[in-house]
Amino acid sequence: MSISVKREGFYYTQAGFTPAQANPAGIAAGRQKTMAYGILSAHNRSGDMTRLQIKFDAMASHDITYVGIIQTARASGLTRFPIPYVLTNCHNSLCAVGGTINEDDHLFGLSAAKKYGGEFVPAHQAVIHSYMRERYAAPGRMILGSDSHTRYGAYGCMAIGEGGPELARQLLEKTYDIAYPPVIAVYLTGAPKPGVGPQDVALALVGATFKSGAVKNAVLEFFGPGVSSLSMDYRSGIDVMTTETACLSSVWCTDEITKAHLTALGRGEQYKALSPTDGAYYDSLVEIDLAAVEPMIALPFHPSNAYPIREFKANMADLLHQVDVDTAGQLGVKNAPSLLSKAQGKTFRVDQGVIAGCSGGTYQNLKRAAEILKGASTGSGGFWLSCYPGSMPINLELTKNGYISDLMAAGASIRSCFCGPCFGAGDVPANGGFSIRHSTRNFPNREGSKPGDGQISYVALMDARSIAATALNGGVLTAADELEAVPADRPGETWAYDDSAYKARIYYGVGKPQSETELVFGPNIADWPEQIPLPENLLLTCCAAIYDPVTTTDELIPSGETSSYRSNPIKLSQFALSRKDPLYVKRALAIQEQEMARREHGDATLGQLSDQVGLGSFIMALKPGDGSAREQAASCQRVLGGCANVAVEYATKRYRSNVVNWGMLPFIAEDVKDWGLKEGDSLYIPGIKALLEGDGEEIQAYLIQHPKDGGQTKTPVTLKLPGLTREERDIILAGCLINYYAK
Repeated sequence: MSISVKREGFYYTQAGFTPAQANPAGIAAGRQKTMAYGILSAHNRSGDMTRLQIKFDAMASHDITYVGIIQTARASGLTRFPIPYVLTNCHNSLCAVGGTINEDDHLFGLSAAKKYGGEFVPAHQAVIHSYMRERYAAPGRMILGSDSHTRYGAYGCMAIGEGGPELARQLLEKTYDIAYPPVIAVYLTGAPKPGVGPQDVALALVGATFKSGAVKNAVLEFFGPGVSSLSMDYRSGIDVMTTETACLSSVWCTDEITKAHLTALGRGEQYKALSPTDGAYYDSLVEIDLAAVEPMIALPFHPSNAYPIREFKANMADLLHQVDVDTAGQLGVKNAPSLLSKAQGKTFRVDQGVIAGCSGGTYQNLKRAAEILKGASTGSGGFWLSCYPGSMPINLELTKNGYISDLMAAGASIRSCFCGPCFGAGDVPANGGFSIRHSTRNFPNREGSKPGDGQISYVALMDARSIAATALNGGVLTAADELEAVPADRPGETWAYDDSAYKARIYYGVGKPQSETELVFGPNIADWPEQIPLPENLLLTCCAAIYDPVTTTDELIPSGETSSYRSNPIKLSQFALSRKDPLYVKRALAIQEQEMARREHGDATLGQLSDQVGLGSFIMALKPGDGSAREQAASCQRVLGGCANVAVEYATKRYRSNVVNWGMLPFIAEDVKDWGLKEGDSLYIPGIKALLEGDGEEIQAYLIQHPKDGGQTKTPVTLKLPGLTREERDIILAGCLINYYAK
């Protein structure tokens, strides 16, 4: 077994791990001996390590998110960027949907970087996380990004992906406020076998931790003798995928390999040695034997649906049948093209391969793929391969060393530095197609298909090495370790960093605001619509009831072509839940119209519920918010009159934060699955404003339902708001974060 997860507390010493139950008195002192504690304490402004108030060293956003963030901060008094803020353009790079609006956003970003003093990376120059690794990540630092895969732990840098309002807070010189998180040791031993890449290790880790919630909202701290067997590219390839475990952040020990890499990047002076001290306390322990990890595949529709390729081939019929079941259940698509048709005896036929983005597009991954394919051909059949280097310096070095030529000669298509295939804005397979990708996610629709239009295709995650091995065999699924000879990864493997392409194109304006610069507004860029403060009481109508085990942010607001409208809150809101519940927007707008009429004509329209009752909508989902950090998963609900989410639990801290920052109530109801809740049912919540003005965490509400045989039932239910801080209460009371700052 390659991974072991132990959920009790442990102390670490050079001699190994000791269960903490033998010495519970040492836990408080032991917490201070972790790498995470040292970094968090250096960035904490509260004076209380149980309640952190973090100031970050730098921030980063891409062109799906930075317009909304800057607009939010402008509405709250922004005058300059107080810390380095990097605006990259790696999501809406193609400018292929919506006419001029994508490039309009880019011009807005450049003008904002000039006006407020930021760094602007034009389209096709770099993927956001590749750029931040090369330019900003360093031991002991903390970086905040408006993308969920903001992970630079391999550099000894704690990075966190959050929704836009949290970045707006930093721009306004506020803090990032959280309780001190659990810290979990990830102890690496051994060395990977040839043909086993970072995605294989990452998928094994995600598969072992996500479903159980073993590391949810925790900091993963990587160390152990196995670290020295991994290059920096390899470490980063594992680290970036920790997002899919649902952890909060990550940090790795540093060593001579880290130092050499920073030196190659021209930042050797930023190196610091990081490692846990003897006696460090960890809330849990994850042990990874790198030598035991096999080439992996994560089947649709989640990175945690991971199996060794060997095991998949031995059990194709059963595993592919389950994909068919999940397709019908999660996507609501009946009689979809079945992947069983691609199984031919003991072989499985793939239609497409993609190596891309912050996880796949590293120098080492693409070099391995080129070495496997050198002098060969991907074939002239239906299979095709595309490769996206993560940055121009990576692309330049691969080109100088002939690896791009080798890939092209083998039939691979070389693309620009672009995130598109990761979120459905590039290389969409054919209907019924199966794509294997070294990218970050394989959620429903993540490959860009539109089930509502009768389309369905599938993505599985694999490592670049096995994708190249599959390409070598013309699309027959092949693990890299099945090849007779496969190039090995070396821990000291690095690459010569040439940033001349950056110097030729990037706007470096950090610390040099030009306040006289006018922002450039395209016609699609719109302000956030006004939101009202929380009323005394609420009557909320359920406009979507989702009983899936997990609801992703992609399902709450689709990625792909909708990203072009992310600078226009009202237009974007029309896509909310469009692939999950196409009637949601219509239902929510109907309630919003009733609320607008109530405000105009008074509460008398509500009859017996006329005592200062605000009308709104809510979404019920058992576990919403897995996936992207983008705030629009919550803000679109708010724009449509949403006032609450009701859940058994929230999949991520970042989604719950987005709900709060947009003035919605993050209700918990552990028994909601038993309510028989459906669209059109209502929750009457008297006294909700008074509860938030105080410190209560529970409120009695009334579930109003309309049985098919007529009449109305009114059932008392309990709604909980655990852990709301005073500031979070005030934000919801104000109606949203913008209103809170305006007050």
